[in-house]
Amino acid sequence: MRKYNFAIIGATGVVGRAFIKVLEERNLPIDNIYFMSSARSAGQKIEFKNKEYTVEELNENSFDKDIDVALFSAGGDISLKYAPIAASKGVIVIDNSSAFRMDPEVPLVVPEVNSEDILLNKGIIANPNCSTIQAVVALKPLHDKYSIKRIVYSTYQAVSGAGMAGLKDLEEGLKGNPPKKFPHQIANNCIPHIDVFLDNGYTKEEMKMIKETRKILHAPSMAITATTVRVPVFESHSESINVEFEKDFNLAEVRMLLTDSPGIIVMDDPKNNVYPLAIYAAGKDDTFVGRIRRDESVKSGLNLWVVADNVRKGAATNAVQIAEKLIEYWNKEGN
Repeated sequence: MRKYNFAIIGATGVVGRAFIKVLEERNLPIDNIYFMSSARSAGQKIEFKNKEYTVEELNENSFDKDIDVALFSAGGDISLKYAPIAASKGVIVIDNSSAFRMDPEVPLVVPEVNSEDILLNKGIIANPNCSTIQAVVALKPLHDKYSIKRIVYSTYQAVSGAGMAGLKDLEEGLKGNPPKKFPHQIANNCIPHIDVFLDNGYTKEEMKMIKETRKILHAPSMAITATTVRVPVFESHSESINVEFEKDFNLAEVRMLLTDSPGIIVMDDPKNNVYPLAIYAAGKDDTFVGRIRRDESVKSGLNLWVVADNVRKGAATNAVQIAEKLIEYWNKEGN
């Protein structure tokens, strides 16, 4: 089997380190790997598969090497500058920032949902927002069967979604220290404010979920609304998802569809207090679904509780799964 050369951009950040861990665990056919970051982190040592590497400073010449796939998680500005440079050198970029997600020329991919869109890439593939990824994994099999009419998202998002600074704010807040990352104390608190507020009163995070869901599901006019909330949890996002379908459904069939769909683990035995929890999803790659029940206020409504590790499935694992699918397509084509 052919082996491939990888690069990780933003290698020393929360998601960058998760990239490394997931690549090791999933044992992709990697020949050479390069770790890149800003000048501030360059020179650090990283261990990958029992070998030590030195982090390189990212620059315009970084992609002159023989690199097949580059995983980016260094922020939108870095992606906007360096992803096109990498793509121009024949590298396939899998970008974890929001820089290219809504670009009509860039596929936005969750492998369990729309892996075929990978083939539409022109050098860059976008990794969706963490809160969107877990939602569409749960919704895709239901949309295929019953056709979604409307979605109401309410999210309860971990501080790790805000990176190292978010984690630090909760740690320090629990000691009674003031916040530096969030606009308010996050310890013992919930903040209905993720990313900046827009003119329509929604936050950028909320609009990301709305627009990205439509793009991934190829449903540009789907009715969706969202409220995203930061909660004092270190890892794993939880979501209450209310869905209204065009067609009626059978609850037993819904559970079976979800149980049989890739990447989903159903935990739905409320009589025995079994339902997805953030502490259970942490460190895992699956999307957990429970509290499956009919919304009795509308004709064809359904309520779901969906939980996933936002750094793994919500970022690193999804990106690595895209790389796996890419390699699978290349091998089929004989590249």
